[in-house]
Amino acid sequence: MTPIKHLRWLALALPFAVLAPACAEDEAANPAVDEAEQAVTTAAFTATYVGQGANASTCNTTFTITGQEPTGTGTNPVFLYMIGTGETATNASATAAVAAMAAKGYVAATIAYDSGSFNSCGPLDGKARCIFNAGSSTSAVSALCARAKADCSKGIVVGGFSQGSVLATQAKNFDARVRAAWGMGDGVSYSFFNLSACQADGNRALPSSNLRAVVGQQDQFVGGGLGTTPGSESTARSQLQSLTGLSCGTTATTCLRANGSGWILVQNGQVADGSADHCFMRTAGNLCSASQNSLDANWRTGNDNWSLNASLAWLDSFVTH
Repeated sequence: MTPIKHLRWLALALPFAVLAPACAEDEAANPAVDEAEQAVTTAAFTATYVGQGANASTCNTTFTITGQEPTGTGTNPVFLYMIGTGETATNASATAAVAAMAAKGYVAATIAYDSGSFNSCGPLDGKARCIFNAGSSTSAVSALCARAKADCSKGIVVGGFSQGSVLATQAKNFDARVRAAWGMGDGVSYSFFNLSACQADGNRALPSSNLRAVVGQQDQFVGGGLGTTPGSESTARSQLQSLTGLSCGTTATTCLRANGSGWILVQNGQVADGSADHCFMRTAGNLCSASQNSLDANWRTGNDNWSLNASLAWLDSFVTH
């Protein structure tokens, strides 16, 4: 079985710089800010862009953009979310992130792309280019920045899971307006795909001081496994150090700079199903076996530094409104 076909099979089986470091938790969300966000009225929208299709080397296939944006007066910064390998573009985690960012005052969208297979730096670079190429009128970022409610000069922030986290980390290579990236399951190596040449600290346009990576302690891909067994926490930690250029020692589970960039290793005891694997944001199953629409409550509504709320609040600190 070829490497690409092998990872496609896994996708079906598993719905797949420099400030001083500070190993400390983020502060809890401000209730007054939460109340203000809840008062923002939003509306759904759809759009399209031209992405890189399966087995293609150019942007040649139309994909859907699914988003929400504020309905009030004024313009807003932009947020893009990229799904993981084998996931649907409107799954629960993607939709939750988009809805929350729209409520914060963003033109926010989840971006469909050819997520059916994983690969090396070259093909991933092609996917990211089609999504984020500021010089192309057919890219996803251009489609969003052209919306009447959008003002990309206020900032673009990005997020994603697994393969989508790699695309998010690569986004600034193609659009200098990207200010920060948040990646779940982000790393420099996935099973037998070594992405150090494009993902490691210093090998991409996005500075590590503008990146936050969140990985489960037994991530079976970033942790060095092949997708069917729990990975090693030490391997995952080593990858995060290579990705971010930041180390807080051999036992640290949180390693953040003063501005909140860096990395977090989610522990088994922090998630409801007791399994902080590659899909730690899901619940009721080990090794990504849970439905992509079944979310861990601590991730979805909690305020720990690895939660959705904390991650989006961190991204929000990089834009103007």
